[in-house]
Amino acid sequence: MNKMPEDISSLDHVAARLREQHAVYGNLTGLSLGKIGDLLNRTMAVMFPHYMVAEEDGLSLEERLQGLEDAFYKLVDRLCKDNVGCARKLVKGFLADLPDIAALAYTDAKALYEGDPAAESIEEVMLCYPGFSAVVAYRIAHALVKREVPLLPRMITEYAHQKTGVDINPGARIGHSLFIDHGTGVVIGETAVIGNNVKIYQGVTLGALRVERDERSKKRHPTIEDNVVIYAGATILGGDTVVGNNSVIGGNVWITRSVPAWSRVMFRPCDTDEIIPMRARKKA
Repeated sequence: MNKMPEDISSLDHVAARLREQHAVYGNLTGLSLGKIGDLLNRTMAVMFPHYMVAEEDGLSLEERLQGLEDAFYKLVDRLCKDNVGCARKLVKGFLADLPDIAALAYTDAKALYEGDPAAESIEEVMLCYPGFSAVVAYRIAHALVKREVPLLPRMITEYAHQKTGVDINPGARIGHSLFIDHGTGVVIGETAVIGNNVKIYQGVTLGALRVERDERSKKRHPTIEDNVVIYAGATILGGDTVVGNNSVIGGNVWITRSVPAWSRVMFRPCDTDEIIPMRARKKA
C-alpha cells in the first residue's frame, strides 16, 4: 500500500482543510445543544420546588432567578447580534412569563396524575414522566417563540426530544392539561393546534401531508379540539384535518380527513374473515 504523503496526512493540513469547510457556514451563534440542558435545569428549579429541593445548594428563589437571567442573557445576546438592548428586553419579558408557564405546567402534571392510575403523586409525575418534561420544555420554548427569539426555542425542544423521545415543535399551539403518557415516538408539528384536556399516547404523529418548502407559510398540521383521546400509533395528517371535540382516536389509525365531534375512529382489518385460530391453521 502506498503511504499517503506526509503533508496531506499531517494534522496541520487536515485542520486547514476543515477550516475551509467551516467557512461555508458563515457567522454562527456559538450555541450548542450541550448548553441547553443547564438552562432547562435552571428554569425548572425556579418553577417547581421539587427541583429546588433536589439541588440543596441553599440559594434563594431570587438568587436562582438572577442566575437564570444571566444564563439566558448570555445565550440570547448572541442571537440578537448588533441590536443593542434587544437581549435584555427579551429575557426580562421571558422571566415575567414564568409564573404563567408554571401554572400551565401544573395543569399538565395534574392531568397525568388524574389520568394514569400508575401515578402515585403529582411530584412523581414531575420528576419521572418524560411526557411531562417534554411538554414543560415545549411551554418554555413556545413562550420564547411568541417573543420572537430565534433558534433557541427549537434547540430547547430538540434537547427535550433527545432526552424524552417526544418531538414537539415550539411553534405548535397547545391548550392546558395536555396528557402525554409514555411519550416515546410522539411527534407534534409546527402548525398543529391542540385544545384543552387532550390525551396522547406513545407513537402518535400529528404531521403534514406534504413537506415542500413552499408550504412553509401554510397550516400543514392538524387541529385537535378539546377533550380528545388519541391512542398509541395513530397518525393524523394535514392542515385542514380537524378532530372534533370529545372524540376518541383508536390505535394505529391513519387519518387525513376531518373527524366530527363525539366520534370514535377505530382500526378494523379488512380481512377479518381470514383471521383463524392458530390451532386450526396448523391443522389445515
